[in-house]
Amino acid sequence: MTSFDTTPQLNVWRATLALAVVFVMLATTGWTALHSHREATALQASVDKWDHGRLHGRHLPDAGAAPARLARFFASLTAQDRARLAHRYPLAVGNMNGAPVGLRYRANHIALEQAREVERKRMHDSRLSAAGQQDAGRRMQRYEALTRPGRHILAFDPAGSGRVAEVFGNLRRAERISVVVPGVDTDLLTFQRTNRPYSAPVGMAKALHAAERAASPSTRTAVIAWADYTAPDGLGVDAATGLRAAEGAVRLNALLRALPGRAPVSMVCHSYGSVVCGVAARGMPRRVTDIAVAASPGMRVPSAARLGTSARLWAMRDATDWVQDVPYLELGGLGHGADPVASGFGARVLSAHDAQGHAGYFQPGTDSLRNLADVAVGAYDAVTCARENDACRAGLPGTTTAGRA
Repeated sequence: MTSFDTTPQLNVWRATLALAVVFVMLATTGWTALHSHREATALQASVDKWDHGRLHGRHLPDAGAAPARLARFFASLTAQDRARLAHRYPLAVGNMNGAPVGLRYRANHIALEQAREVERKRMHDSRLSAAGQQDAGRRMQRYEALTRPGRHILAFDPAGSGRVAEVFGNLRRAERISVVVPGVDTDLLTFQRTNRPYSAPVGMAKALHAAERAASPSTRTAVIAWADYTAPDGLGVDAATGLRAAEGAVRLNALLRALPGRAPVSMVCHSYGSVVCGVAARGMPRRVTDIAVAASPGMRVPSAARLGTSARLWAMRDATDWVQDVPYLELGGLGHGADPVASGFGARVLSAHDAQGHAGYFQPGTDSLRNLADVAVGAYDAVTCARENDACRAGLPGTTTAGRA
């Protein structure tokens, strides 16, 4: 649920569930609608501008058109025309499912530079409080980091707490693609951390990508650190309900349907990210072959069979993870249902030995990271089951050449 392993946060969760009736009223009335309302943003302004734009006198296609339709449109353009559109409508193109991956990287680089300039000016805006100026400085530094050479930003929205997605590896040439879906307290400012780096999306994705290469050096892999949804802020009402998960699931499936090529896709979902993956599962394209959840508070279903997907479900939880003390139930919209590592749920339960708490699953050298990487590259014969048997490998496809050293 979060990367901070503290007893007070666990007490907040328990209190939230104990006051179920009150919170359900809040979660299903105008308070939630108001809370989730977003004013017009720079991204929406860019999309609106695109929708009214022209190229060589011809109308541009609807920005929300099917990815295949948009892919055909971009393929019909010259490189010069594609670059012109990226400069005119950077946020629209940078977040457009169906636009070429390389063009999205270029457009988001432009959008990040523009956002950095906005924050640079805000840092010296006398109308802002000292705290507001400091926040502008932190955001400017984050934008600068995201524009450094070698970074591939697949999605970017500066509105509110911000959303972002980054690619590690060559997404267009990948033979295996993994998507890391993080949990609560994930936004632009927490997308990458210097302290405890593997508890943040960038560190998670980098560690997974390195572990995939170690598991199968001959396999071309790409990993997406996907923080392109509005995650719950702390362990309040949003974290105890499926509202943010439902919103995130729509965005996640839009991304999955637009991924280039035909490479198999593995979902790697941590904490509240597993709630997002659970809600999204039914709508995921068939190229999603595996869904692996770590530190899950539930997937909003009573069993794996109710996810409505043909993808294999894997689950893991370290013995020291506080999330095991969260009540695995759903009451009037609160809570996320059954425990994915329970024997009756139907997931293939993997070892998470040495994960060391809620935020340690992507720490290099752990069973948890090795197992996630083996699943991601299809090295099912190499995974380590949580229980003292090989039950998690039963009935899997034939063995692979990938394995552990």
